Amino acid sequence: MDSRQPTAQGVRWYLIPVRIVLVTIVVTALAFAVSLFLGIAGLLAGAKLHGSHPDMTIAYRVIAMPAALIVCVIVLVSSAVLEIRHYLRAKTLEGIARASR
Repeated sequence: MDSRQPTAQGVRWYLIPVRIVLVTIVVTALAFAVSLFLGIAGLLAGAKLHGSHPDMTIAYRVIAMPAALIVCVIVLVSSAVLEIRHYLRAKTLEGIARASR
């Protein structure tokens, strides 16, 4: 078999939503974890400076959740745009390849 021949068997449009959802979930979870860590660290540092006990629910409700929701929206829109562009490009290239045979 020639190594220059494409091995893909066509463009599958039904995998686009699956990839969008998976990427959105993974990046949102990562953003939630990082913002929660930074929120807890910031609350601990602030409580240490003021000499009081920190309220850790603030790290979840005020810091991590809004940050994760913002990242979720941004990733959902951008991954949808990128996946649709990739699908249209692959579909066009497949049509050109089919026409040139």
